[in-house]
Amino acid sequence: MINSLNYFSSLAIPLTIMVIIFYGLKEKKKTFDVFLVGAKEGIEIVVKMLPTLLGIFLAIGLLRSSGIIDFFVNLLTPITDFIKFPSQVMPLALLRPISGSASMAVAVDIMNNYGVDTLVGIITSVIMGSTETTFYTIAIYTSCVGIKKTRWILLPALAADIAGMVASVLICRFLS
Repeated sequence: MINSLNYFSSLAIPLTIMVIIFYGLKEKKKTFDVFLVGAKEGIEIVVKMLPTLLGIFLAIGLLRSSGIIDFFVNLLTPITDFIKFPSQVMPLALLRPISGSASMAVAVDIMNNYGVDTLVGIITSVIMGSTETTFYTIAIYTSCVGIKKTRWILLPALAADIAGMVASVLICRFLS
């Protein structure tokens, strides 16, 4: 069974390409010309997004290296202890809306330090699955379509992230 799954998964991309080519031939489309137009549009989108991506990566690097995240974790620890939100997860809660790669690194670090099957590890996993890299997503999507005023997008998105984090802690505590 596993060998047949590996076989079919190895064939998935070549078969998809073949289906596209045969469909283009059937419809009498110039498949390669259509591909080139799509590739050109893709490159134009990447060029439009590049300044936004560079700004986000610079901001994340500054946050991580400056110690601001540790400062906020220490500042919020009395509050998080009072509401029984594990302070070990706070760096993830602060970085998750900003960066997927930084939050993944923090999540791996949390799981290495506390274990994947501990309450902290499980909460970390659920937060990673139930929240979004809000600033990154808003920046990319709005810059692609030219939206400049994002304040009405940001507040509900951050509220959804907070709700996902709180729900993660509550559900994990209830189920453990």
